[in-house]
Amino acid sequence: MNPAETPDSPDSGGTPHQKHAMTAEERAEYERLRRHAAVRHRRVRRAGSSVLLLLALLLAPLAVVAAWVQDTVSDTDRYVETVAPLASEPPVQEVVINRLTDRVVENVDVKAVTDSLTRALQDAGAPPRVVEGAESLEEPLRNAVRTVVDRTVTRVITSDVFQQVWEGANRRSHAAVVNMLTGDRQGALRAEGDTVQLDVGAVVEQVRERLVDAGFDKAAAIPDTDRTITLFQTEELGKAQDTMRLLDILGTWLPALTVALAALAVWTNPAHRVMLMITATGVGVMMVVLLVALAVLRRVYLDSVPPAALPTDAAAAIYDTFVRFLRDSTRTLLIVSVITALVAYLYGPGRPARAVRTVADRATTAAGRGLRRAGVRTGSTGRWLAGHRAWITGGVIAAGALVLVLWNHPTVGAVALVLGIALAVLIVLAILAAATGPADRAEQRAAL
Repeated sequence: MNPAETPDSPDSGGTPHQKHAMTAEERAEYERLRRHAAVRHRRVRRAGSSVLLLLALLLAPLAVVAAWVQDTVSDTDRYVETVAPLASEPPVQEVVINRLTDRVVENVDVKAVTDSLTRALQDAGAPPRVVEGAESLEEPLRNAVRTVVDRTVTRVITSDVFQQVWEGANRRSHAAVVNMLTGDRQGALRAEGDTVQLDVGAVVEQVRERLVDAGFDKAAAIPDTDRTITLFQTEELGKAQDTMRLLDILGTWLPALTVALAALAVWTNPAHRVMLMITATGVGVMMVVLLVALAVLRRVYLDSVPPAALPTDAAAAIYDTFVRFLRDSTRTLLIVSVITALVAYLYGPGRPARAVRTVADRATTAAGRGLRRAGVRTGSTGRWLAGHRAWITGGVIAAGALVLVLWNHPTVGAVALVLGIALAVLIVLAILAAATGPADRAEQRAAL
């Protein structure tokens, strides 16, 4: 009986059926079609992976900005932490001191004082020269008032009182950023038309109390109106508000969508390691683009602020303070991308990668031999570590990534710390795996 032909059960007519044996030509055609289907499948996967990667890279900068906006607006502590340094910035302090001093001096009617003194001297029959001298006291008296007021205001603004009042006011009105974006007229930071203004009413109250205590009773009449300082003015504020509102809405789930697209791009591609390296490199490039965009926007912002409205150094301090956490997040993500791409490359077949792995293996092996010579043998633990090295390495890397995900606002320093700990753990585990005794190694060879 031909082994290539197997009798089948007879049909109703009693005629037996036999399976057809594939000839060499048919087998070759079958293998060709199979290879062609596999190639087509890989091409489809690569195309889908490329589309997912493109979407992830385009969304990456927007996701970082959206997360920053949402975090700054919704978290009171984060918002206060963002704006608190403005109270200690010398250029901003100088602007507040000058503006408050001007307003206080404007509300002190020096001319009325000199006129009253002149009338009193005239009524008292003072000589004309004395009366004329009283009339000429207006300018010196105004300068003296301004000097005392400036000194008092400076003492308040540069003290801890201003810092505490500033932080307290912003903590109570942490929705100020929302008000600026939506144009609401509440909170310390608000939008008026095409201008962004800062309410310094609490500071005015402190200055007014200090001036009254210093003997300026008329300072008590300083009105509560006109207590805002224009931070900047731009015709694009309306567009910026619309954009920021959209970013605030997307801030919760857009980063998660971006991460999911990047993960799918790596998983879909047949070459997972290569795609991981490409994805990490692309994200790093997009973070560099975002940092450049922030630098360009800084220059545009400074050029758009009239020096008469706000000095350049104060405007620069305000911009740098507001976006510093965005810069930190972008730099952190850039460092993480570089590390991810480097790790993916070191796991590849490249000559430099093999050289690095060889050096690391030799170093850990030598350290393990040193432990054995010192009488330390890891036994079954070492055998288990050596047999599950790939899984252990992946677990340590996953644990490090999880720590960074759970870390509240990780910085570049946090990334360096987690990376250092992960490397230390991998080195220690590799040394322990290499510290298996001679008998244990013989058992390993026998098992193999």
